[in-house]
Amino acid sequence: MTNNNLDNLQAEIGYHYQNLNLLKTALSHRSHLNESSATVSNERLEFLGDAVLELVITEFLYHEKPNEPEGTLTAARSAIVRTESLAKIASQLKLGEFLKMSKGEEKSGGRTNVSLLANTTEAVIGSIYLDGGLEAAKTFTHHHILPLAKEVLQNNNLKDPKSLLQEKVQEKGYSSPTYTTVTEAGPDHNKIFTVSVAVDKQVLATGTGKNKQTAQQDAARKALKNITDLAVKS
Repeated sequence: MTNNNLDNLQAEIGYHYQNLNLLKTALSHRSHLNESSATVSNERLEFLGDAVLELVITEFLYHEKPNEPEGTLTAARSAIVRTESLAKIASQLKLGEFLKMSKGEEKSGGRTNVSLLANTTEAVIGSIYLDGGLEAAKTFTHHHILPLAKEVLQNNNLKDPKSLLQEKVQEKGYSSPTYTTVTEAGPDHNKIFTVSVAVDKQVLATGTGKNKQTAQQDAARKALKNITDLAVKS
C-alpha cells in the first residue's frame, strides 16, 4: 500500500492525517499480524471509534428529536450504527480495497465481509479522533453517516434485525425464533461466535460476530432474506 494510494483514500474520507500511521493501523485486520512484521491491529481503534460514534450520534439524535423519549432515541441510535449501516459506509469509501489482511482471510471473502467492514469504519473514526480530535471525528460522521441516519429516521426503520425477524415470524403464525450457538473459535479475548437461527426447528440462517448478540443479529439479518420461503402456519 503506497502513500499515493492513501492520498486517494484520504480524499475519499475527507480527512488528511497528520500521522498517517494511524490510518494504516485502522486498515490492519488482526489476521495481518500473522503474515507480517506488524504488531498492532485495528481492534483498539475500533473500540475507540465505537465510543466516539455513539457519542456523536447520541448528540445528533438529542437535538434532532427533542420530544422523543429515551427508549425511542436508543432504538434510533441502534438502527443508525448497526453493522449493515457501517458496512455500507465502508463500501462507499472502498475501505475493503485498502485493508491489510492474511491471504486466508482475503480468500474467505474478508474484503466484503459485512462485520469486518463495519469494524473498519469504526477503526477509521477512532483514528481520526486520535489524529484530529473530536471535531474532526464529528465532521467525518456528519458527512458520511448522518445522511444515512436521516434516511433511517425518515423511514422509521428503527428496529434491529432480531426484532424484525420475530415480528415477521409471528405474522406467519410461528413462535419466536430460537438462536443456537454453533461454534466459538479463537482465544478468550478475541472469540468469533457462529450462531444459527431456527423457526419451528427449521434453520433459516447462520451468522457470526465477536459476541453472541452480534452473531444473533447477523443470523437474523440473513434470515430476513429467507423468510419468504417460510410457509404460513395453518
